[in-house]
Amino acid sequence: MRTSMLKSIVRRSSTAGASYVSRRGFASGSAPERKVAVLGAAGGIGQPLSLLMKLNPLVSSLSLYDIAGTPGVAADVSHINTRSEVVGFAGEEQLGKALEGADVVIIPAGVPRKPGMTRDDLFNINAGIVKSLCTAIAKYCPNALVNMISNPVNSTVPIAAEVFKKAGTYDEKKLFGVTMLDVVRAKTFYAGKAKVNVAEVNLPVVGGHAGITILPLFSQATPKANLSNEEIVALTKRTQDGGTEVVEAKAGKGSATLSMAYAGAIFADACLKGLNGVPDVVECAFVQSNVTELPFFASKVRLGKNGVEEVLGLGPLNDYEKQGLEALKPELLSSIEKGIKFAKEN
Repeated sequence: MRTSMLKSIVRRSSTAGASYVSRRGFASGSAPERKVAVLGAAGGIGQPLSLLMKLNPLVSSLSLYDIAGTPGVAADVSHINTRSEVVGFAGEEQLGKALEGADVVIIPAGVPRKPGMTRDDLFNINAGIVKSLCTAIAKYCPNALVNMISNPVNSTVPIAAEVFKKAGTYDEKKLFGVTMLDVVRAKTFYAGKAKVNVAEVNLPVVGGHAGITILPLFSQATPKANLSNEEIVALTKRTQDGGTEVVEAKAGKGSATLSMAYAGAIFADACLKGLNGVPDVVECAFVQSNVTELPFFASKVRLGKNGVEEVLGLGPLNDYEKQGLEALKPELLSSIEKGIKFAKEN
């Protein structure tokens, strides 16, 4: 009796897992060999992100790097019965080996935001980490797609661009600031308020990846819902303050690690699909852009075999969104310039 019940549970759970994978659009069957490197794999985002990338059948080789603790994470994740081979690397002397041959490099390395910590505090620590990692990327896998998760993304992406320019390897089509968590949150909050199926929600989030620079375009959300202006304002603010909501809820013991890992895995999957030639892969990301007068901006991008195939425009904005766009520009420009200045002076 117990054996048959157990078999039934396993069968149900494996079916649920399969439906999860297909729902996320992960391809099945044979796929090209693809190496993904996670830099910061032993951290709060890095561990669940490594797990999620191990579950992705588009990944054939998973390279996990951190300054310490990575062999244990790699051993743990390597026992999962999916396609990819997993290797862990620890310490700066192994960074080159971790990166060699990578198609996609995901960077969640750095410190998370804690209560009372300013974005300047965050910047001062993470900017140096990002600079050294990108210097190694330029040397060991200059053609890889780079997915920047390390905050503040509004500054770390410009830092990476400057490092790659200095090394002579910069390709604006291959550098992404991962703003997917803003999209994930906006979809979730909108679906809850609009009483629609969250799996069907499509909703762009533009601008940057911090506070008021995050601009969800609820006027373009589908399925459509008749939400009041007050509800839209509240949803916008909640999306902008999503990180703070989690930091406070964890009472100083962490930040948005699990939802960020999920968002990072979804965006990396989109990049892999693009590399593999899947048509019409469109997601929002913070990239070099001509959509506004700012040198970097988050908007919808079409992903392909070279990374960014096309940076898409903002589409029609309502008056509230136009005001939000103008309001975010000075702060976003300041963050971009701060990153460029750091990279040039250090």
